[in-house]
Formats: sequence, structure tokens, C-alpha cells
Amino acid sequence: MTTGRAVARPPTASGRYTPPIPRRVRVSPKWMGPLILALLIGGALTIVFNYFDVMPAGPSNWYLVVGIVFIAGGFVVATQYH
Repeated sequence: MTTGRAVARPPTASGRYTPPIPRRVRVSPKWMGPLILALLIGGALTIVFNYFDVMPAGPSNWYLVVGIVFIAGGFVVATQYH
């Protein structure tokens, strides 16, 4: 009975070249983070203020729509953040 030494072999490369992603593509502007927060918080506050009857024209379904659009816009901007 012979015992050998186990040798780890490096993984074989696929042989395909993948170019690196340019740095300008991977970096988001500095204002994008505050925009995400402003849209999400603004949408939530619009909905909450509507329910507490703080909005200028009184409670309205349009304020709910505006709040939901702001929140959805915040999510859309957040998916583009790098």
C-alpha cells in the first residue's frame, strides 16, 4: 500500500478573454445616494401626512399616488446605484 501526497491543481481557465469593466461605468455620482433617500423618505412622508390630514387640500387619493410614485422612483434609482 502506497500513500501519496495530495496536490491541489489550479482551476483550468476557459480560454475566453473577458475585458475589465471601465471604472467610469462602475461609479455612481455622489448625488445619487441622497436622491435615493430623498425619494424614499419623501414618498413615505407624503403618505403619512395624507393620513394625518396635514396636506394642504386635505386627504386625497392623489397624494397616495404621488407618494407611491416617489417610493417607486427611489427603488428605480437604487437599482442603478453602483
